[in-house]
Amino acid sequence: MLARRHRLTAGEDFRAVLRGRGDGRRRQRAGTDLLVVHVCLPRPDATAVASLGACPRVGFVVSKAVGNSVVRHRTVRRLRHLVADRLGGLPPAADVVVRALPPAARATSAELGAALDQALARAVTRRS
Repeated sequence: MLARRHRLTAGEDFRAVLRGRGDGRRRQRAGTDLLVVHVCLPRPDATAVASLGACPRVGFVVSKAVGNSVVRHRTVRRLRHLVADRLGGLPPAADVVVRALPPAARATSAELGAALDQALARAVTRRS
């Protein structure tokens, strides 16, 4: 389970990561055949990075195309567990949205973990 401070919950926060809102933050997207990761990194001079309370926040998007309610919730639980293990590797004050694609429902946890690692690495290290 992700701690409350590590969760994106408001719709406006999701929209800010997915579409941007002109706040000068760097947004990157990277995908695999199982999922797409959207990362919103803070500006290098941002005060949030310097503050002690800055921590990454993560949200999940799993549409009906992935499957019925049981399948979608199972997919979110598996992704949440995988992301919780990787929180330490995310930049402070980064906002991340993980969007599951339909093949994610049939993937093993190892395949999801490898896809998540690959997408996160590409999104975080990509230059704007």
